[in-house]
Amino acid sequence: MNIVSVINYKGGVGKTSLTANLAAELAWRGKRVLVIDLDPQASLTFSFIRPDEWQARFEGSGTIKAWFDSFERGNPLRLDTLIQTPDRLHAALHGRGRFDVIYSHLGLINVDLDLATKLSGANLSQAKRNFLTIHRRLAEGLASCPDLRYDLVMIDCPPNFNIVTKTAIIASDYLLVPTRPDELSTLGISYLLRSVGSLIKDYNEYASLDDGDVQATIDPRVVGVVFTMIQEYANRPISAQRTYIASVARSPGLDVFESYIKRNDTIFANAPQYGVPVALHNYSNMSHQSVVDGIESVADEFMRRIGL
Repeated sequence: MNIVSVINYKGGVGKTSLTANLAAELAWRGKRVLVIDLDPQASLTFSFIRPDEWQARFEGSGTIKAWFDSFERGNPLRLDTLIQTPDRLHAALHGRGRFDVIYSHLGLINVDLDLATKLSGANLSQAKRNFLTIHRRLAEGLASCPDLRYDLVMIDCPPNFNIVTKTAIIASDYLLVPTRPDELSTLGISYLLRSVGSLIKDYNEYASLDDGDVQATIDPRVVGVVFTMIQEYANRPISAQRTYIASVARSPGLDVFESYIKRNDTIFANAPQYGVPVALHNYSNMSHQSVVDGIESVADEFMRRIGL
């Protein structure tokens, strides 16, 4: 089971669209995919389910927030009890693969505050153990469900580096970084990866002191940077965007996907009302279909990079 966190400090870079469409494309190819929405904005969640249905059926106890909250009550839920199969998306797959979701909650932002209060300890040793306990929570939640039979778990992370985001990184085998080709969206990528490196270093240092349990160390790999919202001219990104793509590609330690997601505000904006990602639509319009072709190319490259 490959676990991939999709992350960028900057919001509005197409993170949720990339997660939804890449996961849907892989499911269409017969893969078994679980998507976990860790972003309190819940945009991914509302891409698959209507807000009124979410409120009626899941708001109270059927989201990832309920799972985090259950630890505070001393009776942790099993993570797999929260897995849902969105009806409209399931129908669109026509029996191919599998696409399941764990929904988010707008109150998830408060979970981070609760987790932060648990990090202190009476002494340094206790503080380090608390650090490990809190930060490995999602990893252990996934590992404690032996019946999970997925080829891929994709985690849509919030656009920050809070504790909830860190639990996703520590649970992951790979990190995928989406970005728009502009100054603000690309500016923080190197800083993000330095923060990830620092987290991994601290975690592994603490893990090695935890009764010698060196098996608990982690080494998530950055699978690459995917550019989104690309505008094309003559079948290539426009020159202004190529400047930013080249700049990121020259950054040490960053590997840019050759494929990218094209910009089409209409079809991406309308997709959530149908509950089905763009990747699973058939378009007669050539410009719309070219967006799907781009998603397929990203999926091809993604699968090669992680060996899926």
